[in-house]
Amino acid sequence: MRAQFVVAETANGLRRNVTMTIAVIVTVAISLSLAGAGLLIGRQVATMKGYWYDKVEVSVFLTNDIAQPDRDVINTKLHDLPQVQTVYYESKADAFNRFKDQFKDSPDLVRNVTPDALPESFRVKLKDPTKFDVVATAMAGQPGVEEVQDQRKLLDKFFRVLNGFQTAALIIALVQVVAAALLISNTIRVAAFSRRRETGIMRLVGASNLYIQLPFLLEGALAGLVGGVLAAGSVAALKAFFVDRQLKARGGITAIPFIGWDAVFQTWLYVVPLGVLLSALVSFVTLRRYLRV
Repeated sequence: MRAQFVVAETANGLRRNVTMTIAVIVTVAISLSLAGAGLLIGRQVATMKGYWYDKVEVSVFLTNDIAQPDRDVINTKLHDLPQVQTVYYESKADAFNRFKDQFKDSPDLVRNVTPDALPESFRVKLKDPTKFDVVATAMAGQPGVEEVQDQRKLLDKFFRVLNGFQTAALIIALVQVVAAALLISNTIRVAAFSRRRETGIMRLVGASNLYIQLPFLLEGALAGLVGGVLAAGSVAALKAFFVDRQLKARGGITAIPFIGWDAVFQTWLYVVPLGVLLSALVSFVTLRRYLRV
C-alpha cells in the first residue's frame, strides 16, 4: 500500500510539473552528453598516443662531410644501447626516394629538391619511446652527428590540441551540470511548495521524513535517469554517425586508430549513473533545506 502511494505521488508530481521536468531532462542530457564527449575524446587521445608513440622513431641526422669511420662508430653505439630496438641506416638516396613518395602529389616541390639536399641519417626505433634522452646523450658531441630529432615532440603538439578540446568540453559540461543542479533544485522546491498541504497532513498522521520525501526524490531521480539515457544515446550517435560513418567510411581516414564501442559502453557506465546520482543528491539536499512540514 505504501509503495503504491509513493508511486502514485511520484506520477502526480511529474504530471503537475511536466514542463519543468522536461527542462530538467533536457539540461541533464546536454550536460552529460558534453561530459561523455569529453570522456570519449580522452579515450581517443589515449588510443592515438598508444598507437603513434609506439611507431615514432628517433632520427640521428649526419653531417655532409662525415667520414666512414665516424659513421661506423655511430652505428655501433646505437646498436649497443639497451633501450634501442632497431636501427636503420638511411642514405641520401633512400631519403630522397622517401621524400618523393611522401610528396608525390606535389611534383613541383620534388623537382626542386635533389638527393644531395637531404641528409643521411640513422632512424632508431626505441623499446620505450619516452627514452629519447638516452639516445640524445649518447650522440652528444659525437663527430659526424648534425642533429638528433625526436618525432614524439611533433606529435605532442597535436595531442595538446586534442587535450584542449577535451578540456573545453569538460568545462562546458561542468557549467551545464551546475545549471542542471540549479534547475533540479528549483523544480523540487516548486513541487514541494505545491504539495505543502498534502505533506503537512502526512506529517500530522505520523509519516516519517523519508516517506514524505521519497516521491520528490524519485521524481528527481527519474528525470536524471531519462536525461542520462538520452546522453548515452548522444554518445552512441557520436560514435556511430560521426566517427564510424563520417570519418572512417566517408572520410577514408585509416591512418588513425579510432576508439571502439567498448569505450562507448564504458562511458555509459559513468553517464547514466551520474544523471541519477546528481538528480537524487540535489533533490535530497533541496528537500532537507526547504521542505518544512
